[in-house]
Amino acid sequence: MMLIVNALLPVLLVIAAGNVVARMGIITQEQWRGVEKVAYFLLFPAIIIHTVARTDFGALPAVGMAVTLLCSILVTATLALALRPLLQSRFRIDGPRFTSIFQGAVRWNTFVALALADEMIGPDGVALLAVAVVTMIPVLNVISVLVLARFAHGTAPGAGKILLDLVRNPFIWSTATGLFLNFTGLPLPTFFMSTLKILGSAALPIGIVCVGAGLNLGALRRPGPSLTTSAILKLGVMPLVAFTIAGLAGIEDKALVAVIIAMSVPTASGSYLLARQMGGDSKLMAEILTFETVLAAITMPIVFLLAF
Repeated sequence: MMLIVNALLPVLLVIAAGNVVARMGIITQEQWRGVEKVAYFLLFPAIIIHTVARTDFGALPAVGMAVTLLCSILVTATLALALRPLLQSRFRIDGPRFTSIFQGAVRWNTFVALALADEMIGPDGVALLAVAVVTMIPVLNVISVLVLARFAHGTAPGAGKILLDLVRNPFIWSTATGLFLNFTGLPLPTFFMSTLKILGSAALPIGIVCVGAGLNLGALRRPGPSLTTSAILKLGVMPLVAFTIAGLAGIEDKALVAVIIAMSVPTASGSYLLARQMGGDSKLMAEILTFETVLAAITMPIVFLLAF
């Protein structure tokens, strides 16, 4: 138990530190957006390329992990969709609100997951999470867009726009670059890899500080059916489904830890932007983001204690 707490607590404290700094007003909201972009487009790609390029993927159960993650997403997404009629009839939750519940139930915060993987797994953590990035991000982006297009009555982007967004996603292209370097065995100058290492060393602390800065604790209210449903699916059901499928797929040790991390972290901060762009309930989405991040401080230790 103490091993789990000692791994999770530093990440949670850094998130809290980011929120405190943001509330003090030392950095403006616009400046925070700039810091987020630096982490998103420069620092995280650096750590992913550096790690993936040097990882022996032959020793990783990549296929089993991918199957486990995809099945867990599809099961949770199907359950969320099955609950929609009940949420509508019992609690009068309309289409736009449902889309925020859906995104909160299936998407994941990659920043937090990578930081936890580094703390809990060590050098192989980012490489294992790279498998999750390649597996989950394309699928989650597509199904989130489809659900918003169906229920939010916003303007849905075309297939070309969705594909272009995926290609431009820093987590996708940096992982692809790392895989290319890994599989081709191209010799890289020492100074290049050292540069990536320096940049990557700043990625995790800055990324999770930004997560804390983005929390709006004032937006939290007494949890209603929307927040509760989304949080139960994301922080409870999805890790349970993943643990069950991982057992059937023979996933264990570090790979199992990586799977549980990917499945048990709170939802993605990018879900707010997508909700705003496609006619979802962005206010509810912001509340779900904050609620899940705070609640995950309690649920994640319980999940890991039960799983291991």
